[in-house]
Amino acid sequence: MAVASHRLLVDIHTHVYLPRYAAFLRARSNAPRIFTRENAEGKTEERLLILDGEPSGGRPMGPQFWDKVEKLNFMERHGIDISVVSSANPWLDFLPASTAHQLASELNNDLEEYCSSSPSAAGGELKQLYGFGLLPLVPEVTTSSLLDTVRQISALPHLKGIIMGSRGLGKGLDDDALESVWAAIQKARLVVFLHPHYGVDGKEWGDKENGHVLPLALGFPFETTIAITRLILSGVLDRYPDLRILLAHSGGALPQLSSRLASCIDHDPVVASRLKHDARYYLGKLYFDAVAYGSEELGFVSDVIGRSDKFVKSGSSAGASKGTGAATRRLGSRRMLFGTDHPFFPPLGGAEKWKSVVENLEAIDGVHGWDEVDKDGVRGTNALSLFGLRS
Repeated sequence: MAVASHRLLVDIHTHVYLPRYAAFLRARSNAPRIFTRENAEGKTEERLLILDGEPSGGRPMGPQFWDKVEKLNFMERHGIDISVVSSANPWLDFLPASTAHQLASELNNDLEEYCSSSPSAAGGELKQLYGFGLLPLVPEVTTSSLLDTVRQISALPHLKGIIMGSRGLGKGLDDDALESVWAAIQKARLVVFLHPHYGVDGKEWGDKENGHVLPLALGFPFETTIAITRLILSGVLDRYPDLRILLAHSGGALPQLSSRLASCIDHDPVVASRLKHDARYYLGKLYFDAVAYGSEELGFVSDVIGRSDKFVKSGSSAGASKGTGAATRRLGSRRMLFGTDHPFFPPLGGAEKWKSVVENLEAIDGVHGWDEVDKDGVRGTNALSLFGLRS
């Protein structure tokens, strides 16, 4: 009987709190911070509080958040060959500019060391680790500091991009002060991983105790949707057409709302003439992780991405087409990449496999209209192309 060949699996959405960063958070007395408390069983545990008022007093932490052996063993357990690791939120948002600049430099060097040294799991399989670096994106930071850090990241061989939150220098990603940063990132061919942190106003969640469900399931995707829409509306993707941006959580609600967005733009005298193309065109210039947990959701996102070239000119007759055939869906799959969100969402009840892995792989496998080449692309080969990696 023939033995099935191994399918390459690349995890592009996987986080770490590097030891230096975790120690920094332990020394703080207000959010974001790591603190110690006694749990319901009377045992001492560490908790991560990333925002004031976070439900349940934050979340429990353990070595899986910073220990590379834990990361490698997770990869081994789930058949992951390559991980592109990013520092987890809140990054450096809460720091003064001088501290943020120094810590960014140190953490980028730490991540390079994390990715480059002893990349083998307990089972002995060779694993490859790469990373997204950090920029000191805080108010008052100088442009020279930001550009120095872009150059640092581009010179570190295992860092292939930059993880970025939604606030930029405090005014969002459409801030004119970021113009030279976008230019430098495009020139360096670094991938920007746009990831949420703040969600939406917590008052929207009401008074019922729902844990982290509403902030994570809805707040995070809505934050991403607003951030990338502002970036599109500002014309950044017109001015820097080779800028490569990867959106967390399958782009939030942007795919679902892209036609409504385009219609609103067409009817707005302030914005209508600002963009070179229909708003739906820009979705085909973005990349989307496949952290959506459902085949139908992935298929829909793929359809929307795949039809983007129909909207290359705002107001063109091609834009009237609503068809989403198999060819369109397959074309969209080329801009989607597998991720796990490790070490968040650990299994409850001691299960061996993480649902964030199993369900996202099942979702990829179940998309109607994707053939095995398309599915293998989302599982891994798309990432090889985007990040310039070798399997």
